[in-house]
Amino acid sequence: MIGIKFQSDKVIEALVKSLSNPKWSTYYNMVYLLNTKQNLAQIFNTFKGVAWINYNKFLTNKPINTYNEPINVNWFRNRKPISGYRVCPEAYLLKLELKRYANNTVRTYVTFFEMFINHYKSKDLKAINESDIRAFLQVLINRKMSNSYINQVINAIKFYYEVVLGMPNRFYEIERPRKESKLPKVISKEDVFALIGNTNNIKHKCIVELLYGSGLRRSELLNLKIEDVDSRRMLIRVEGAKGNKDRFTILSKTALEDLRAYYREWKPKKYLFEGQNGKKYSGASVLKIVKRAAKKADIKPCVTPHVLRHSFATHLLESGVDLRQIQVLLGHGSSKTTEIYTHVATNTFKTIKNPLD
Repeated sequence: MIGIKFQSDKVIEALVKSLSNPKWSTYYNMVYLLNTKQNLAQIFNTFKGVAWINYNKFLTNKPINTYNEPINVNWFRNRKPISGYRVCPEAYLLKLELKRYANNTVRTYVTFFEMFINHYKSKDLKAINESDIRAFLQVLINRKMSNSYINQVINAIKFYYEVVLGMPNRFYEIERPRKESKLPKVISKEDVFALIGNTNNIKHKCIVELLYGSGLRRSELLNLKIEDVDSRRMLIRVEGAKGNKDRFTILSKTALEDLRAYYREWKPKKYLFEGQNGKKYSGASVLKIVKRAAKKADIKPCVTPHVLRHSFATHLLESGVDLRQIQVLLGHGSSKTTEIYTHVATNTFKTIKNPLD
């Protein structure tokens, strides 16, 4: 239920009575409504401009990131000032730091919020309203930005007003673009083997084999440590993956043999794949490895590390592996996310007789 608690005021009392089917709780000594999105919107619209509404109890309270990834916010603090450029408020950076948001999220939020506040350079941040935000989003839409891009911009803006300033959910009614439903891009097994065969060296070969053979995200591959490869159980431990979840995924025998040869030659110290000075290998380098090998193998579709992950899941489904098992290997929180692969797996269509035939 939604409990409506307020100090005695004739205007507010009259507005409460105008709501749809308000009821009185003797036990809690307050008016209440059924907790629905429609009722929350109704309350927002009824009291807009009359009273502050504390929506905090009805917002999803995301847990603080418990994975101990080093959060680097100082990079934003220590930037050289640019004349006329409005930088992200310190309170914004501090909140991201305290809530231990992932570095990629920090970078995205700060970039998008600074883009927003520089669109309204002369306007006080607290004076910005829903109309201003809609106008800014319209600019992005006219630039042909994707729906996911615009949704991230909205998240970055809402974070400041609702999390940093602790204001009620004042932008509850901001329209979000519909989520795009795109099919995953997949390449054939033959193309995967051709891609692996066209890598430059044993290190590059191992990187591609793990992206495909273990269904790893690029960030998961880069975070792998030597001890995460369990050769006895033929598993790879993935720590602090998307959503701060740990999981195990399978290890290929072929990849294990190549990893042993790679280890003898390259002798990594901490991370399985290291760049200069023993630091983590860069994501850009992994992308270059995949794209270069795909070009040499003359694979026409654009191949990225995530295409290899999609191909891993699809090929498992085509070989008869249960969807729930694939969900566990990929680390998906919902089976609905994994079900997308049924739309591209060839065995979905093999049993259907084409009416032309």
